[in-house]
Amino acid sequence: MVITKKYLSRRTALRGLGATIALPLLDSMVPAFAAVRNSAARPIKRLGAVYVPNGMSMPNWTPATEGSLELTPILSPLAPVQDRVLVVSGTANQEAKQRLNEGDGDHSRCQAAYLTGAHAVKASGTNTTLEVGVSMDQLAARALREDTQLPSLELSLEANELVGQCEDGYGCAYSATLAWRDANTPMPMETNPRAVFENLFGAVGSTGREARLRALRMDRSILDSVNDELTDLVRKLGRGDRSKLAGYLDSVRDIERRIQIAESQSDRGLPEVAQPAGIPSSFEEYASLMLDLMLVAFQADLTRVSTFLYGREKSVRTYPEVGVAEPHHPVSHHRHRPEQIEKLARINTLHMGIFARFLEKLRTTQDGDASLLDQVMILYGAGMGNSNAHDPLELPIVVAGGGGGTIKGGRHMQAPEGTPLANLHLTLLEKMGVPAESLGDSTGELPIVSNV
Repeated sequence: MVITKKYLSRRTALRGLGATIALPLLDSMVPAFAAVRNSAARPIKRLGAVYVPNGMSMPNWTPATEGSLELTPILSPLAPVQDRVLVVSGTANQEAKQRLNEGDGDHSRCQAAYLTGAHAVKASGTNTTLEVGVSMDQLAARALREDTQLPSLELSLEANELVGQCEDGYGCAYSATLAWRDANTPMPMETNPRAVFENLFGAVGSTGREARLRALRMDRSILDSVNDELTDLVRKLGRGDRSKLAGYLDSVRDIERRIQIAESQSDRGLPEVAQPAGIPSSFEEYASLMLDLMLVAFQADLTRVSTFLYGREKSVRTYPEVGVAEPHHPVSHHRHRPEQIEKLARINTLHMGIFARFLEKLRTTQDGDASLLDQVMILYGAGMGNSNAHDPLELPIVVAGGGGGTIKGGRHMQAPEGTPLANLHLTLLEKMGVPAESLGDSTGELPIVSNV
C-alpha cells in the first residue's frame, strides 16, 4: 500500500439522484483510516455463512486423511483456492435431534440450528411462537453495526413467501432463513437481485417505483447518475487508485447489466413456473449474481456480515444442467443406491463449483495490502451430513478465507466426535473481534481452528 499526503475519508461516496456508490479501500484513504483505527495495516475482516440444503453425499465429500487437504470429488472445484480452505470434520448439530414425543421435523431443526446451535421449538396447540436462538452472524452484526451502512446482508436463492407450518408443525420461517436476530425473530432473506442492488446503492432517479421503472426503460445506469462527481474524484487520485476504482466500478456496472438483462428476459417463455422479474433463468447465473452482490458489499465495506442460502431445506429444485431431472429432496433420500448417491454428488459439486468461483473472485479483488479472500471468513456447509438418515452428526463444513491472517488453509482437520458446530462459531466470532461466552449448545472454542 502506498501512503500519500493526499487522502480521502474512508466514508467517501459518490452521490447522484437516488444513488450512493460507496468506494473500496483506496491508498488515498490510508491516512484518514489510520487516524481512526490507529493502524493503517489493520485488516477489515468480513464474516459470511453459506448453507446447502438436504445434506451432502458424504462418501464424495470427506477427505480420507487428516492434515494436508486432499480434495475429494465434491471439494475438487476448490483446487485454485485450496491454500485458503480449511475442511473441518467431526462437528455436530446435536440440537437438531428429535426430542421425546416431538415427531418429524428434522429438516427444519437442522437448518434452524446451523448458525444458532439451538433447538427449534415446534408449534403445539395454540402456541405458534417461533423460538430457536440468536445466530452467530447476528451477534457479529450487532457488534459491528456502527461501522457499516448495513449491519448484515441476507441472501437466498429460493422464494421465502411461505407462511404457517411447513414441516410437521414447524413454522416455515425455520427453513426460510439462516439468520435470527434473537430467539424469536427471523431475519428475512432477499431473493431478488434488483432489490439487493437497490438496497446497496439506492434506486435510480427516485425511490419511487414508477420513476425507477422509467429509468430502467431508458436503460440508464446507476453509475451515470454520479458521473460528474466521479470525474472530479478521479482527478484527485493517483494511478494505482484510479485503476483500483475502475475495476470496482466495472464490477458494479457488470452486476447492474446482468440484472437488466434478466429483467428484460423475464417475460420470455421459460420452463420455470412463475419466474420472478429480475432473476436469471439459469441457476448458475442467478447464484453467481447474488454472490457477486455479496462481494461488492464486502469490497465497499457496506456490510461486514452476510448469509447466503442456496435453498431451503426440503428444496425440490431440479438441476438439469448436471443431468439431475428429479427434485433435490427426493434425490437426497438415496437409500444407499449408488446411482442416487452419484446424482446427489453432482448437485453438491455444482454448488461447490459456484462457491469456488466466488472465492477466486475474492482472491483477485484487492483490499488494502491483501485480497478480499485474505480478509474474509466464510463458513460453507449443511445442517445435516448423511441426508438419507437426516443425520445432524459429522457435518460437512468448510471455512474459506484467511481471516486477516488468523486462519491457516490447505488443511483437513478432525474435531473430536460430537463437537458442537457452535464451538466453531465462537471461534470465528473471536477472530472477528466479537468474543462471545456461549452460543446455543457450545462448550468452548475449537482449538484446531484457533491455533494458526
